Amino acid sequence: MSRTLTPPSGPQPAVGERLRARLKARVAERGIDPSTPLPPTAPEPVPALEAAQRRIPYDYREAVASHPHVAAWVKTIAGASTAPYADSLQPHYGTAGRRMITRGPSLLLWGPTGSGKTHEAFGAIRSLTAAGCAVPWTATTAADLYGTLRTRTGPDPEETLRRYMQVPVLLLDDIGAAKTSEWTEEITFRLLNWRAQNRFPTLITSNLAPVREHGTDPRQPVLRDRLGDRILSRLSGMCTAIEINGPDRRFQRR
Repeated sequence: MSRTLTPPSGPQPAVGERLRARLKARVAERGIDPSTPLPPTAPEPVPALEAAQRRIPYDYREAVASHPHVAAWVKTIAGASTAPYADSLQPHYGTAGRRMITRGPSLLLWGPTGSGKTHEAFGAIRSLTAAGCAVPWTATTAADLYGTLRTRTGPDPEETLRRYMQVPVLLLDDIGAAKTSEWTEEITFRLLNWRAQNRFPTLITSNLAPVREHGTDPRQPVLRDRLGDRILSRLSGMCTAIEINGPDRRFQRR
């Protein structure tokens, strides 16, 4: 004798009453109030960015690459990065977080004191890291570079200079501001020449215009005066020069 099963009318609960009661009792035992709203979802931390933040000077830890040409440079460098283990037997090593900076153009950011050149440069480094690139980088002022290489104790100056030459991304801040000599000219030339020939991305800042143009105050020095034609030629070949204008940010913070 066959029986006809009549489907229940209307939607049925996903959890039966007995199971619901058990779950409710278990939640109550743990002191959880089901009516409490969930906390907002926090963004996943980016370990590489957190590591970079610890190395960035405090004033620039929130820096953003806001200038369109600097942002375009970040996009170009990130787009040219590679995942060296993408074709290996460990495909998870080829994820975005493992893309390495390879080769690319450089930038010369110049403009008056406090206009935001260093801010833009550190913003570019932060943006590269946040984009998922592994960014071995070093930042130094030109004066600090010369001071480090003059030290008579510690690592061999040639070894130190090679580290600056070969780091994938270098921020060389305030070029042309330090007192010049034949020795500083030679150091600067060797550093920039090697990086230019190997197309290693370099961010360079200066308070001085590259060359003297019509209407430039004759009392105002330019990079050609401070560095000489040989270094300026390397800068011209490796860098896109971007003028950063604006009021002195340091006065505005007061």
